[in-house]
Amino acid sequence: MKRIASLTLLASSVLVAACSSTDPMSKLDYKSDRAAPKSSLEVPPDLTAPQVQNRYATPGSGAASLSAYQQSQGDGKAKPSQAAPVDGAVLAKVQDVRMARDGNQRWLAVGKQSPQELWPVLKAFWQDNGFVVKTEEPEIGVMETDWAENRAKLPNDGVRKLMETVGLGAVYSTPERDKFRIRLEKTTEGTEVYFSHRGMYEIYTNEARSDTKWQPRPTDPELEAAFLGRFMVRLGIQNEKAKQAVETVTAPAASGDVRAKLDGNKLVVGDSFDRAWRRIGLALDRVGLVVSDRDRSQGTYFVHPAQSEAEAKAEGGFWSSLAFWKDKKPQAGGKVDNDYRVVVKPASDTQSVLMITDSRGAALPDAETRTLLGKLRNELQ
Repeated sequence: MKRIASLTLLASSVLVAACSSTDPMSKLDYKSDRAAPKSSLEVPPDLTAPQVQNRYATPGSGAASLSAYQQSQGDGKAKPSQAAPVDGAVLAKVQDVRMARDGNQRWLAVGKQSPQELWPVLKAFWQDNGFVVKTEEPEIGVMETDWAENRAKLPNDGVRKLMETVGLGAVYSTPERDKFRIRLEKTTEGTEVYFSHRGMYEIYTNEARSDTKWQPRPTDPELEAAFLGRFMVRLGIQNEKAKQAVETVTAPAASGDVRAKLDGNKLVVGDSFDRAWRRIGLALDRVGLVVSDRDRSQGTYFVHPAQSEAEAKAEGGFWSSLAFWKDKKPQAGGKVDNDYRVVVKPASDTQSVLMITDSRGAALPDAETRTLLGKLRNELQ
């Protein structure tokens, strides 16, 4: 990528930002490299969304014949019960929102709200924060953004202002990109909301600095917490209260000195099943394993490596060094089975056991098992 901003520029901008504000939620000004789709006007909390009528709506792609179109339009009269939903529909002010923490993992516990109610609010939240929502799987409660740049890390100097004025602000860029995976878990009290961060860093590949490539960088739990705080504000929590939650939320006492340890072909986690299930789900997100389905009653996550990681070895993807799928034989039809099952079982009131198998439940090669469990152990410590 050709850019004016250098590593020195990024370092100086971070210093300026650190001196100008101590509020982690105020240092976020993201912009995606892709154009965001246009969305309808969003209604602030505690206000009523206007009724949307279809009187002048153009026919969609669903009606393939005149009779089908006429049936879908009915008699042409607006019916309040069939009004089209407004993109980014919001909830009334939510009172029962708290931030929880376990080690370096944080999440929101939203009381009396279902994942279905929170889904459109989450989508609008990320779009309004400068991200493009890349994938949506509401049936399993998983959403993922595209890569975006934090423009707040750029220096707000006269040169940049001049470039912005003449429409060339985009030539200023940082060598960092971030994306987030959002996961919703339904609970007996409401819904738990998880944000997991993934980052990339651009480096020069030669002394002439003519070529660059992207390398993965560590996850940033503090950045996850800052966005969780912003989402608390979106749900109606006062800004000062959300800021305090980000800064002062305390971790519960650990159930043992060692949170996770390898034991042969399994990983022993020092948590009850409920807590282990929660922490393992977030750890899977962080290491680049996409949850395609889950069955909590059986303690099973069905996962596969993120497609971009599995296919982009040249771009330095996280899983490029663990590309076991390159040695796997195709199944019938020429498809390589890259899916895994992550099974969590309670061992006692204070311990759980994690095992990884292939998509059919068969054991994996020892080297593959140890490497995958090692990555998860690092996240669960």
